[in-house]
Amino acid sequence: MTIAVIDYGMGNLRSVLQALYKVAPEARTRVTSDPAEVDAAKRVVFPGQGAMPDCMAELERRHLKPAVLRAADEKPFLGICIGLQMLFEESEEGNAPGLGIFAGRTRRFPAPLLGARQEKLKVPHMGWNQVWRQGRHPLWAGIEDGARFYFVHSYCVFPDDMTLETGRCEYGLPFTCAVGRANIFAVQFHPEKSARDGLRLLKNFVSWQP
Repeated sequence: MTIAVIDYGMGNLRSVLQALYKVAPEARTRVTSDPAEVDAAKRVVFPGQGAMPDCMAELERRHLKPAVLRAADEKPFLGICIGLQMLFEESEEGNAPGLGIFAGRTRRFPAPLLGARQEKLKVPHMGWNQVWRQGRHPLWAGIEDGARFYFVHSYCVFPDDMTLETGRCEYGLPFTCAVGRANIFAVQFHPEKSARDGLRLLKNFVSWQP
């Protein structure tokens, strides 16, 4: 089995690669910016960090956008962090268009952002927070509802179709932190930095047969 981790120059992908090596030592996992390798892979991971306009520009510059769209249409596909946000139509960050795979928009946390005791919360949302499952999905197998995952982000997605939502978090307001449909699963948090439960989610992805 081959797993392609898409490299479009936005973020350190080493932690994603090392986590996949750990959960799937038998797989041929590689970081790649070659569209042909993305097309040939059996599974695709689409991570990323940075600003949405820059991420979309780099996808175009490296001629990766068509390969990403094909992968999202044809094979098990895992989006991580901005790899979730880019699946939607548009982001407030630079009014940048996304890939348009799902209807909806990415918005910045409002300011001021207040907690349950009316305390001011910092943006970006950085650290461990609970994730509450919305419905059943094979990638949640073996993970308790309310498990904690690691987040680093200032923007979150607002799907037009809430049946896409497979996970929800709360940080000043409830927000969608995981979506899933057909062969696509995508999360706002970083499973590769989320200890045991993050590794379990990645392991579930490796064996997932959508």
